[in-house]
Amino acid sequence: MEALEAQDMQDRGDGTPHHKRLRQIPAVTGKFLALMAASAPDEGAFLEVGTSAGYSALWITRALAERKDTQLITFELLPEKADLARETFKKAKVESLIELVNGDARGNVGNYAEVAFCFLDCEKEMYPEVYDLVVPNLVPGGLFLADNVTSHAEELQEFVENAERDHRVDSLVVTIGKGLLLCRKR
Repeated sequence: MEALEAQDMQDRGDGTPHHKRLRQIPAVTGKFLALMAASAPDEGAFLEVGTSAGYSALWITRALAERKDTQLITFELLPEKADLARETFKKAKVESLIELVNGDARGNVGNYAEVAFCFLDCEKEMYPEVYDLVVPNLVPGGLFLADNVTSHAEELQEFVENAERDHRVDSLVVTIGKGLLLCRKR
């Protein structure tokens, strides 16, 4: 994790183009994700949309290590980042806890009939569509978290407002890191 944190800091400081940066969550957000994943229902899939180098997945696997037969299914669109994530998972020795899918999550996440946990951290224009595909399939008490809702407040305002009006979930914006939308299926 420390190596990824250092690389992320370097990318942000040296002018690495936005799409090539690791673009990972802060450690405090990772800790929160691990706590939420540990609190998710026992039954249902664990999903992540937007793997990048695998930093957030490492936090989520901390909770999965305590669960039997549960894997994180994580989706990364960019092949070069998927390759980097595979290296990360191998170095961290968590390959058995993670299934990495290189491709557009929107064609896949709706196929999981029961979802216990989903973390969304990808291109912001994808947020509403992923939400609409995942939330109907959340099990009771299932958790859906979306990152960057305060750092990209203007861009994600309508998305957050729609979630807050959604009668299927209880929702709250958690102001840690770059802001998380936390939704829990009723």
